[in-house]
Amino acid sequence: MIAFLDYGAGNVRSVINGIESLGEQVKVVETAEDILSAERLVFPGVGAFGSMMQILNEKKYVEPLKSYLQSGRPFLGICLGLQALFEGSEEAPGVKGLGFIPGMVRRFDINLSVPHIGWNGLNFKQPSRIFTGVRGDEKFYFVHSYHVVPTDDGAVLTTTNYEREFVSSIQIGNIIATQFHPEKSGSAGLQILKNFLDTSVEQARPVRASKATRLAKRIVACLDVRATDQGDLVVTKGDQYDVREKGAVRNLGKPVELARRYYQEGADEITFLNITGFRDFPLEDMPMLEVLRQTSENVFVPLTIGGGIRDYIDKKGQEYRALEVASEYFRSGADKVSIGSDAVLIVEEYLQTGRKTGRSSIEEISRVYGNQAVVISIDPKRVYVQSADAVRHQVIETAIPGPNGERYCWYQCTIKGGREGRDLDAVTLAQVCEQLGAGEILLNCIDRDGTNLGFDLELINAVSEGVSIPVIASSGAGNAEHFYQVFTGTEAESALAAGIFHRREVPIRDVKNYLKDKVEVRL
Repeated sequence: MIAFLDYGAGNVRSVINGIESLGEQVKVVETAEDILSAERLVFPGVGAFGSMMQILNEKKYVEPLKSYLQSGRPFLGICLGLQALFEGSEEAPGVKGLGFIPGMVRRFDINLSVPHIGWNGLNFKQPSRIFTGVRGDEKFYFVHSYHVVPTDDGAVLTTTNYEREFVSSIQIGNIIATQFHPEKSGSAGLQILKNFLDTSVEQARPVRASKATRLAKRIVACLDVRATDQGDLVVTKGDQYDVREKGAVRNLGKPVELARRYYQEGADEITFLNITGFRDFPLEDMPMLEVLRQTSENVFVPLTIGGGIRDYIDKKGQEYRALEVASEYFRSGADKVSIGSDAVLIVEEYLQTGRKTGRSSIEEISRVYGNQAVVISIDPKRVYVQSADAVRHQVIETAIPGPNGERYCWYQCTIKGGREGRDLDAVTLAQVCEQLGAGEILLNCIDRDGTNLGFDLELINAVSEGVSIPVIASSGAGNAEHFYQVFTGTEAESALAAGIFHRREVPIRDVKNYLKDKVEVRL
């Protein structure tokens, strides 16, 4: 029996699923005594340091955790479960951590995108049983803006490079903690969980060439999910956002089955976009929550869910916050939530007042779960103009002339599935969302959607140069070379596709084989 510390924030379902897939049983900690009596304890932390420590103090778990750690019994901390072991964090000045390891948690101060999101490698500093059977060149999934800085290097198990070297895991006897997420790192991550659970495994140090690790470019499979006219939940794909064919919703398969297939084919992340309109209240949209639950049982890479993450008032007049909606998605297996139309309305209000309300969905969710959990999905389309100063929006000079020979354009944000244009450009939207707490941009393109002409590189460059958070390129992929073009022609860290994967026109494995030796990818 594994004692599992779930303090109530983020997606812990995947960790439980990973442990149970290895034949072990999990007992969720409910009292301080459950910690004190545990034989093996797993502590996955997701979200913000201050919020985590506040909850641990409120539940009176802090002293029992310190006692458990001092006992030397097996402990596995994941992400914030690593950071909690230190004295404090720059993310929450004045808030004390557990103080088991001398040192602090620092924010990345680098010239690369922050958060550090994606698959990266490990530099092994000492042997450990958790790496037995793991290849030295294996990559693991990271998603964080802060990293631990121990006072003494004696506890450092691995480091990773992201412009500079940082500590990615520690070990002191039976106390092991990782900044990366084993439960989201495919078969290699499951091997680490297996090794932790089996204390008889001998120590090993994987063999790896002595060179800096590199962050891999991510290939993301996107599943647009909606109900058919008969009420069945299916994966569909639009042609410039039109998902109907001969009057019926285009049906390309069942969401859980397709997600499992993409995981097996090597997808680095999977995104569900729930495009069914909510008739009453999203927490009653049980089929989509069940899709997440079932998917997380067999798919051990990050899952993002978008659709309906906004404030609601039900038919009885009861108000529900977007944070509550997001929490249900996280508890059902999502790692990140994607906010679309609501983000446009939030930014419009911000630009009118110049003030943060603290109550927008972006601000509330990022405050509780961390900015890495909030993705902004932007649906822009080109609007051509005669000159750079023709409109008050951020305008680019384009190599693709307009219908009347125009050499300038701006990217108009849309809402309601692209049906309604707004007086707001995509670059400004992305910049304001970053200020409000978003950690990643999913950049679609209505003009390229379903065309197979390749990504709109000009759009991607305009947005990625305007923000310091990662950008996911979307819309237009038609072949493997298009992925190479977007990764070498822009600063996008990920590229997303849907239709070509659903129809098996370009399998994910073929894309990665094409990129091998050209672009850093996870194989």
